[in-house]
Amino acid sequence: MRRKMRKSSHVQYDIQMHIVWTTKYRYKVLNGRIGERVRELIRQSCNSMDVTIISGSIGKEHIHLLVSMPPSLSVSKLVQQLKGVTSRKILMEYREVKQRYWGGHMWAVGYFCRSVGFVTEKVIKDYIANQSDESEDNFKVLG
Repeated sequence: MRRKMRKSSHVQYDIQMHIVWTTKYRYKVLNGRIGERVRELIRQSCNSMDVTIISGSIGKEHIHLLVSMPPSLSVSKLVQQLKGVTSRKILMEYREVKQRYWGGHMWAVGYFCRSVGFVTEKVIKDYIANQSDESEDNFKVLG
């Protein structure tokens, strides 16, 4: 199975990340129309940052995303944008959520992320090691 490479003007890449974050106090507020609005806001934000949503789900108190993102964007900036936009808009648009989160913070501090690799670390190490047999050093000069 081959994944499709993405391209921009000077780079080809395939960077996929699994990202998860939760509501503050794990309150179950992301159901029904609120969950749908959060999904819409995440889609809009990802689109504006050239991030492709491969898969995702919105539970009652957490969000899972599998995204393909450009190398010019850090995971922390992506999550900061997604959490910031969704929190700001949801608290403005839904009085019941604003009453629950009267302090103005809808999301718990922090998030989980893990890169999704297509090849294993061993495959990459073997590929690099097999470029030359001249040295036992793990960071070789080939020229």
